[in-house]
Amino acid sequence: MHVSVIIPTHNRAPLLVRALESVYAQSLSPAQVVVVDDGSTDNTRELVSAWFPNADYVYQQHHGVSGARNSGIRHARCEWLAFLDSDDEWLPWKLQHQVDALRAQPDYRVCHTNEIWIRNGKRVNPMKKHKKFGGWIFARCLPLCVISPSSVLIHRTVLESVGLFDETLPACEDYELWLRICARYPVLYLSRPLINKYGGHADQLSRKHWGMDRFRVQALERLTHEANLSFNDLQAALSTLVHKVGIVLAGARKHGNQGLVAEYEDKLARYRDALRSLQTATCLDESTLV
Repeated sequence: MHVSVIIPTHNRAPLLVRALESVYAQSLSPAQVVVVDDGSTDNTRELVSAWFPNADYVYQQHHGVSGARNSGIRHARCEWLAFLDSDDEWLPWKLQHQVDALRAQPDYRVCHTNEIWIRNGKRVNPMKKHKKFGGWIFARCLPLCVISPSSVLIHRTVLESVGLFDETLPACEDYELWLRICARYPVLYLSRPLINKYGGHADQLSRKHWGMDRFRVQALERLTHEANLSFNDLQAALSTLVHKVGIVLAGARKHGNQGLVAEYEDKLARYRDALRSLQTATCLDESTLV
């Protein structure tokens, strides 16, 4: 199994060094490392050229992390793709464990792992809602993102089947893609922590954008309108959509954002009606079996 590693980055030269060093320290070396520089104005280009000359350096105008990851996918040569955010790092045996697991269970095309969380230099414990799972995990992916891009190893054909990262989403782009994938594929999960996931720095998207559920609503709207979901998955997705629209609506009312209030009141009415219709159809189907 040959692996291409894709690392998007934007003005993170010091952190990028740590990420790249963790890739080149792997017990199983990747066949290709692609660094996608998303319009950096620091010394990222010079750093990669001087310190990591074997990496494929790709520069693009600033389009955001989804555009950078998609560029990396298009430049990748291998069938298996791994992602690493430039502020995270892999533990030395990360790729080896995943490749061994996928060879042992060849029906899987997606694998993710547990992780160690570090915030402001200190290890922290994830909350229960962040617990990770394997198998058919679509419903578990609905409340929030439970797959870290830095932990994923995925076969190229999966992305050819479901599409790439949504470049219209300024945040929650990984949440949206994992939902599309998990509606169609089971996921192999390794419970051993194999990455260090860092947080607390100022340029994280969760700090940059308010009301992250706005983007989850956008992702769920696309999913329920475009994806060919099973009946149960559609019902679960609509139920989550109603809940998250309600969260955004409550926030808009609290802050007096009347334009957003009107928009989300309309959304809430429409998606409640759609959910009721689906539930009614379920009841009618069940009554025919009595």
